[in-house]
Amino acid sequence: MTEATSRPRALITGASSGIGETFARHLAKRGHDLVLVARRRDRLEKLAAELSEAHGVKAEVVEADLADDSAVATVEERLRRGDIDLLVNDAGFGTRGEFAGLPIERELEELDVNVRALMRLTHAALGPMVGRGRGAVINVASTGAFQPVPHMATYAATKAFVLHFSEALHEEVKGKGVTVTCLCPGPVKTEFQQVAGVNDRRVPALAWTSVDAVVESALKAVSARRAIVMPGLLNQVTAGAVKLMPRSLARRIAGAMFREEG
Repeated sequence: MTEATSRPRALITGASSGIGETFARHLAKRGHDLVLVARRRDRLEKLAAELSEAHGVKAEVVEADLADDSAVATVEERLRRGDIDLLVNDAGFGTRGEFAGLPIERELEELDVNVRALMRLTHAALGPMVGRGRGAVINVASTGAFQPVPHMATYAATKAFVLHFSEALHEEVKGKGVTVTCLCPGPVKTEFQQVAGVNDRRVPALAWTSVDAVVESALKAVSARRAIVMPGLLNQVTAGAVKLMPRSLARRIAGAMFREEG
């Protein structure tokens, strides 16, 4: 049994680094108890101890590789206890290269983490939230959700799913005291680029957004009960421009940014 407290509790996936870790830091500072989920237990335990010491919050650690069905089931079970006020689905990764030449096992794993796990955890969280008449879910997508991205085809497609899925759920639950918000950040300095093999130098300097600004924008959007939040004025302008240009041009521009060098 989880000890009851008067503090709100947030469950964050991908909490060992990047945007997920930053969500944990901001929410702990705001007085949230935490359930930290990721593959790297050592990082989670270090973060949990640090945040508990600094802010007096309780921080549980759940080691889980969300590409594994049994690990997802463990997190689902935790969510179904009904004491989670905010779910942040941040876990995810990208791959880069021509799809035909990429290992299909890794592409399927990307689909499992970015889509299937996110769907399962959202489902596990929403039932208790709707039953209580309160709660929120933040699903992390990307500006890549707004157009196809050659050389990152699977990644952009998974994030398009997250965007449309989250928007639909927002409409379904908004009259029931629950909010679903899709966070669509542009380039952010995290481990994502290294894992995906993306060259930072190809991204214009003005396009980068700080990870703290991304998280603060998301939390403000939840408070305002917004369906979508896209931090950074340049990202908003770019996404708007994509809607106006021919799709053939949008995909050529996106593909040029991520085409393999040489």
